[in-house]
Amino acid sequence: MIHPVYTISTIADILNAKPVLRINEPVITKLVIDSRIVIDPEESLFFALQAKRDGHTYLADAYLNGIRNFVISDPSYAALFSDANFLIVTDVLAALQILAGYRRRQHDLKVLAITGSNGKTIVKEWLYQLLAADFNIIRSPKSFNSQIGVPLSVWQIEPEHTMGIFEAGISKNGEMDSLAAVIKPEIGILTNIGEAHAEGFSSHKEKLTEKLKLFKDAELLIYSPDYTEGFSINDLPGKLKFSWSQKQKADLQILFIEPIDGRNYIRANFKGQEIECLIPFRDRASVENGIICWATLLALGYTPEEADLRLEKLTLVGMRLELKNGINQCSVIDDSYSADISSLAIALDFLNLQNQHPKKTLILSDLYETGKNDEILYHEIADLLKQKNLNRLIGIGPRISACAEFFEMEASFFESTQSFIADFPSLHFMNETILVKGARRFEFERISKLITQKIHDTVLEIDLNALAGNLQFYKSKLRPEVKIMAMVKAFSYGSGSFEIANLLQYHKVDYLAVAYADEGISLRKAGITMPIMVMSPEPSAFDAIVKHHLEPELYNLEILKSFSLFLNDNEYDYPVHLKIDTGMHRLGFEESDLTDLLTYLNELKKVKVVSVFSHLVGSENELHDDFTKHQIDRFAVITDQIEKGLGYSFIRHISNTSGISRHPNAQLDMVRIGIGLYGFDGALVNNKGLQTVAVLKTTVTQVKQIKPNETIGYSRKGSLPDGGSIATVKIGYADGYNRKFGNGIGQMLIHGKPVPTVGVICMDMCMLDVTGMDVNTGDEVIVFNGTLTIAQLASQIDTIPYEILTNISQRVKRVYFYE
Repeated sequence: MIHPVYTISTIADILNAKPVLRINEPVITKLVIDSRIVIDPEESLFFALQAKRDGHTYLADAYLNGIRNFVISDPSYAALFSDANFLIVTDVLAALQILAGYRRRQHDLKVLAITGSNGKTIVKEWLYQLLAADFNIIRSPKSFNSQIGVPLSVWQIEPEHTMGIFEAGISKNGEMDSLAAVIKPEIGILTNIGEAHAEGFSSHKEKLTEKLKLFKDAELLIYSPDYTEGFSINDLPGKLKFSWSQKQKADLQILFIEPIDGRNYIRANFKGQEIECLIPFRDRASVENGIICWATLLALGYTPEEADLRLEKLTLVGMRLELKNGINQCSVIDDSYSADISSLAIALDFLNLQNQHPKKTLILSDLYETGKNDEILYHEIADLLKQKNLNRLIGIGPRISACAEFFEMEASFFESTQSFIADFPSLHFMNETILVKGARRFEFERISKLITQKIHDTVLEIDLNALAGNLQFYKSKLRPEVKIMAMVKAFSYGSGSFEIANLLQYHKVDYLAVAYADEGISLRKAGITMPIMVMSPEPSAFDAIVKHHLEPELYNLEILKSFSLFLNDNEYDYPVHLKIDTGMHRLGFEESDLTDLLTYLNELKKVKVVSVFSHLVGSENELHDDFTKHQIDRFAVITDQIEKGLGYSFIRHISNTSGISRHPNAQLDMVRIGIGLYGFDGALVNNKGLQTVAVLKTTVTQVKQIKPNETIGYSRKGSLPDGGSIATVKIGYADGYNRKFGNGIGQMLIHGKPVPTVGVICMDMCMLDVTGMDVNTGDEVIVFNGTLTIAQLASQIDTIPYEILTNISQRVKRVYFYE
């Protein structure tokens, strides 16, 4: 097998770039788009993408991380470093796609491409499980399916690969042609076409037309006519077509689906005969994804018998890294999703994002099906771990154990998972962040169970990618120079502490704001170094505020004088923030206070005003626009007086979440983002453009059959007049599920179907009417998610999303996911 070599000059020719070369012919093996994520800087090429932020502004960071080769579109940056190479192009993103497309064309392998609204990543991973025995497969890591993710995935193709499985996602018209040119699929798979990303298209037909462009040169298209309504078979791309359907005639026509012991038995017509398969999952989405995989195997020529055998062995796919509390003050990152170098690098970057513990540990199994011999593979992994500053490695498996000498860090090795478990008591995990990363055959779930605190069945899942996406949504509305203060008070609106702050710090938010000093102290102890404003600085906490370098909000002369008297006489220019009352009438200096305020500040050298701010009271509502304008204008007048009186400038901020959405003139120097990070903005219709961050779920404890007119629960307030079934679930008002949700006012989701509460809400549990449903002990119950939203729950009991979210009890364990 010939491994093509890409020198910087070769790449310049491929891109038709204007080269500025100062280093002789470095070989490029890695493409980098994030200056913080660098695996092998000497062989990396940094693309200065202009997305939410201009990638050119991160060239210096990439340079400090060792990168010396750059693709840029602004020629002025070529003079930035005298010992670096620059390729100047018109469009950096297009250059990234062109380079990946060129690499794709150099390799002769069977390529499957998957697109649709839902199910792409699951179908990709299941096809990998189903086909890995017959092919050496390269696939998109995680859900790398965007304009950037696709070329980064395709770049990973090596000569030893015999199949590629790539997913492609789009959010607006005109995006798919570039992805089709990069992937050039031989086989196309169309999954579910739903409402996801619908806002980028004028109609369902336009969305489907755009997605189908991925398959314009494909030999084979696998699809369901249920999702191509309005298109004749001749309108669809693909020289050959294979259809499946649960509703109409198709090549694979589903006859019936029957649940059996937590699985689903499916019969279908195929080539004039009845065939069958067993899908080892119960939920509707998994069944459909399984049928797509079934259709793909049959379309590829596998016999119905072989397809059935393989489908029966499908395993769950954990698509996200999972951050949980561990034993002995540890944090555990569980990532047994995929065991390869690309996903390991992603997981290590998430590990490095965690600052709450001084030590970082990796538990890693042998990696299989990488296409590399052990010496090359484990040398590469050793270099990666060294670059990522890993403190401790625990290797499990004969292959990694045989390469122990490559790893220059604290390390121990075990031949098997069982031998690790046998020696577990002697390993002494304490106050460290532990990444668990292993191939499925090693059954690392046994290790995760050992080192993770037992989790109450009721959990709040926090999607850190969604939170980061919401941050980017608001960043896109800001002028480039506007700073961001993120509100993480009240346990980050019930969502977490350092887990959220670590992510915000990683994404270069400028300030954090907490309500009380103890919240800020907890963040400091967890390794958060960025500026933190304390909004309610009690005099009893002044000592801790100064000790932990927190910055107080001062809202009247009394608190200002108290703080200044507390400071040592040798203290100079301690940063403080002034709160101005422009109409909230809660806290803040009035305009009439300015003379005394400025007089005192000018006599006081101990403090320096770093920001002056106020609070909009009705920014989300058009009804209050005149008053909002009044507040903004008044704030401008007051801050001008303060700046003139002090003789120096400071940061001005008044805009909140809804202010960013509706009042661009209020951005000033900084904005404060609060509930918008978590997916709620009263200024947006149905929170359009924001992603669901939190999912609250629990499980069924018991199912009971109720006779007509029997009563249920306390005070006998619940009943089923005609009898039926109730499911008792593990959540109650002590968990934050309000008693007002009782007696049918509240609903939850079981198997995707809404079911009402029955009777009053108890302290630790409540009952649901599941009459006519197949519900069993241990079944998952959704309290709220992206379908049954927090906003809907708030409406049911006449409150606001803030209250629903912040009332979730601390005893409900938070689990964090990251892709």
